[in-house]
Amino acid sequence: MGWDPSQYLKFAGERLRPALDLLARIPAEAPATVVDLGCGAGNLAPMFLQRWPQCSLLGVDGSPEMLARARKDHPQATFEQADVGAWNTLFPRLLESVKPGGWLAVQMPRNFEAPSHATITEAIEQGPWRAKLLPHLRRKPTQDPAFYWKALRGRTSMLDIWECEYLQVLGGENPVAEFTKGSWLKQFLDRLQEPEKSAFEADYRSRVIKKYEKQADGSTLFPFRRLFIVAQHAS
Repeated sequence: MGWDPSQYLKFAGERLRPALDLLARIPAEAPATVVDLGCGAGNLAPMFLQRWPQCSLLGVDGSPEMLARARKDHPQATFEQADVGAWNTLFPRLLESVKPGGWLAVQMPRNFEAPSHATITEAIEQGPWRAKLLPHLRRKPTQDPAFYWKALRGRTSMLDIWECEYLQVLGGENPVAEFTKGSWLKQFLDRLQEPEKSAFEADYRSRVIKKYEKQADGSTLFPFRRLFIVAQHAS
């Protein structure tokens, strides 16, 4: 699946805030190496290097388009392409790749039951593209906090897991559709050809715009839940 950095970065501030909140909670003092998995367009590179100026920074992402943007904007870091799509189910293995005393820090969406994402599922299930898209639908790609606690608790000397729901205030005619088009929706759009691709997007847009009321000032309130994990590999 190709990624469009311009579409993704339309909401750069909203996408960056959870990562900055996570960064502030990592107690590592002077790591020699920092690896940013799913680095996208490298938005966090300046923050990592400001926090730990002595570190060697490696960004990893599956999208060549995103990595091209990252290399252009942040030449002081190194970026490599790799498939990170399944890593959210492999946290124990990721923790083992961290040296003893090192830190694993994760933030990921847990908004898949919200209307923004549930209406994608509805549009897939109820449309003529069902047979093409349904096999690629992951209904619950992230688990509740207890799942990750149970998976990691015996391997860590410190484990902190929490959730936060951000009230994102978006502008535009159908901003929630624009937000998901840069992330979760895109994988399904990319599997269709025209005119079916545009028909599917239009169907989703007509559904999701009804789920989020536009405020008197023209803005749209878009609550978005994130899950956070900070774990120290047991020495």
